[in-house]
Amino acid sequence: MSISGGADTLPTVRADITLTVNGSLRRLTVDTRTSLLDLLREDLGLTGAKKGCDHGQCGACTVLLDGRRANACLALAVANDGADVVTVEGLADGERLSPVQEAFLEKDAYQCGYCTPGQLCSATGVLREAAHGWPSAATGDVAAEPELDDDEIRERMSGNLCRCGAYVNIVAAVREAAR
Repeated sequence: MSISGGADTLPTVRADITLTVNGSLRRLTVDTRTSLLDLLREDLGLTGAKKGCDHGQCGACTVLLDGRRANACLALAVANDGADVVTVEGLADGERLSPVQEAFLEKDAYQCGYCTPGQLCSATGVLREAAHGWPSAATGDVAAEPELDDDEIRERMSGNLCRCGAYVNIVAAVREAAR
């Protein structure tokens, strides 16, 4: 850890961290105030995750953090030292799109595209959660395997806003990817 700064400024505290980002090990020195979103976009050039509200309310910055959905704007990079991060850039397998990306294409769930990276990461997380049997607030019987019907998908995707109103197609795409 290092500290720098002049007499008229607050000190900047920097720390060394290691992240696995889209399968690549990255060793970085970061300002301890840097959000994971800013690190991804500004330091690593991964601009898929978008800075929408910067308050964790829109979901445009959603990434998979250790396999679970997370708002990267709310996560401090230094607090996630050692984590595995998957951004929209890491969902595909080389040139082969993920099943979620394929379903979004097939169901025309891409509108302007601003929210799409977060929607894709969130949908990927939704499918993993359902596969693990995790219930949501819309799950009728929490002891049963959750069925990804439209109400269940809407509830699970509710943290991701789409200003274009592509929700009908997004729900259809998630339902298709779940098959």
